Amino acid sequence: MKRTQLEGSMVPRVGVTVDIHPRDLPIALIGTAGGAFALWANAPAEIAIPTALLIVFDIRIRRWRRRT
Repeated sequence: MKRTQLEGSMVPRVGVTVDIHPRDLPIALIGTAGGAFALWANAPAEIAIPTALLIVFDIRIRRWRRRT
């Protein structure tokens, strides 16, 4: 098997990590109640549901670079 020139060299590796965790209970209840109220008030589901999910979940996006 033929090795390429970059295979053995030090090349930084770049990646993205997405962490999704539920928030504490009171915030989750507020998000769920807000989403239910928005749907009850005839708000479009395309807006109400993602907004409620952003309130209920703690979403963190991190870029990282690792050297090998």
